Amino acid sequence: MQTAVPDNDVGLTRSRRRRRWITWMFLVVLLILVCFLRWGSYLLTASDPLPARVDAAVVLQGSIAGENARIAGAMHLLEQGSAPRMLLSVPHYSFWDEPIPPMARRYLERKYGGDLASRVDFCETGPEVNSTADEARTLGLCVRQHGWQNVAIVTSDYHTRRAGILWRKVLQQEDPTARVWMFGVPDPEFNAQDWWHKRIYAKTYSLELLKLIWTAVGG
Repeated sequence: MQTAVPDNDVGLTRSRRRRRWITWMFLVVLLILVCFLRWGSYLLTASDPLPARVDAAVVLQGSIAGENARIAGAMHLLEQGSAPRMLLSVPHYSFWDEPIPPMARRYLERKYGGDLASRVDFCETGPEVNSTADEARTLGLCVRQHGWQNVAIVTSDYHTRRAGILWRKVLQQEDPTARVWMFGVPDPEFNAQDWWHKRIYAKTYSLELLKLIWTAVGG
C-alpha cells in the first residue's frame, strides 16, 4: 500500500528544485559574463604570423590616433625589411579642400626621415569610400596596379578579423593567387584586456562586434 505524499512536501520539493535550477543558471550566466569580459576581445582580433617578406604593407584609414599607430606599425615592417614598400590609404582632399598626399609626404619625412618616406605610395580614396569593404575594393585596385600579390594589411588589432574576411574576399576574387596577412597594432582607443573599463573602449568593441556579426552573416 502506497503512502500519499502530503501536498506541502511536494510543493516544498518543487520549490527547492526551482531555486537550485535558478542558482545554477545564475552561476552559468555569471561565468559566461566573466569569460566574455576577460576574453571577448579575442573575437575581434586575428593577426597572422607574417612571412619573412611581403610585397608591401598596406595601411588602412582610421581615427587620428589609430592612423598614427597603424603607420608606425607599417614603418616598423619597412625598417626590419619585412616589406620593401608601404601603401597608405588617404582621402583626395582635406576638409579645407587641400590635397592630402603632399601634406602626408611632408609629415612622413619629418617623422620618419626621407629614406622611409620615399618608400611610401599613396592610394587616394573618394567620399564614396565609407566602409572597410569599399576601402578594400579601392586599395585592392591599387595593389594590383603595383603588381603586388602578397601584402600585409596593417590595421588596429580590434579590426583585424573583420578586415581580414573582407580583404581576402575582395582581393582573391580578382586574383586567386593573391595572399593577405593581417598585421594588427595596438590602438590607443581600445584595450583588449580591459575593453569594458572605459567608454571609448566599450564603444569601439560594441560597434566592431556588431559589424563583425553583420559581415559574418553576409552583410
